[in-house]
Amino acid sequence: MQTQQDIQLSRLVDTGQPESIIQEVKQIFKALYPISFFSPVKKSFSLAKRLFHGKFPGYLACTTEYHDFTHTTDALLAAARLADGGSNTRPLSHELCVNLLLAALFHDTGYIQESWDREGTGAKYTSNHVERSIVFVQKNAPAFNLEDDDTAIISRLIRCTGLNVDLDTIEFASDDERYAGCILGTADILGQMSDRAYLEKLIFLYREFKEAGIPGFNTEFDILRKTIDFYEITLQRLKGSYGGVYQNARVHFNRRFGIDENLYMNAIERHIAYLRKIIEDDTTNFRHKLKRGSWIHETHPVNHH
Repeated sequence: MQTQQDIQLSRLVDTGQPESIIQEVKQIFKALYPISFFSPVKKSFSLAKRLFHGKFPGYLACTTEYHDFTHTTDALLAAARLADGGSNTRPLSHELCVNLLLAALFHDTGYIQESWDREGTGAKYTSNHVERSIVFVQKNAPAFNLEDDDTAIISRLIRCTGLNVDLDTIEFASDDERYAGCILGTADILGQMSDRAYLEKLIFLYREFKEAGIPGFNTEFDILRKTIDFYEITLQRLKGSYGGVYQNARVHFNRRFGIDENLYMNAIERHIAYLRKIIEDDTTNFRHKLKRGSWIHETHPVNHH
């Protein structure tokens, strides 16, 4: 009999290996559609990987440590899982599913600096990264073999990841497209908040906010404290404007792994419960309670710009 420990999300796929992610996404896709339709995703995955590693013409390597390629692949996998979980009750056409997965790959390209842009890091674009991501897709559509219609759909889907976006202001081509947008917005949240190192990575997010000049984050502890509020707001967003599609994850995990649990929400709730304990206990420095905190500060020194 499996215990809760045995069925943690991080044990299903090695999310530290991009190739493991794309293979899992491919397996999910293959269960829903003819595999021949997957080639644009595979090609775009390779190009996105090159982009984040500084090997895409005209762009620098990713300089944001929170919004990195790992976050992108986490969102990609979450989007595929949510689409799969909803496939019995609300199946997407293969065209829309492909565009959804491409949108997941491109949704944070707005953090990437162009080759001429050597000042600071991509974190300075935090406030307008969604629009910059859309511009990236439109500007580089030929490299990704995107038709105009696909570019327009992907752009609308990316817009759904905006933190405060009102989905009613987006002119979707269909209800199915709006549903795909809800999947992407949900996948963006689930992917980052379920990461096993989410609490440790909040220090990276603090640095990004600091460089972007976002008010209210004067210390690292501020971001830990405010993540509790963010979680409450996010929960309402998942259930409300994103239409509760987060529940598709449970269907997926049951179908693919025989686990009748929403492993994303389980992981997120564990993080938040632990975060509450850190905040309530002021007897020791919070850094000592972040298990991989020393790893972060040894391997990712603070960049002073």
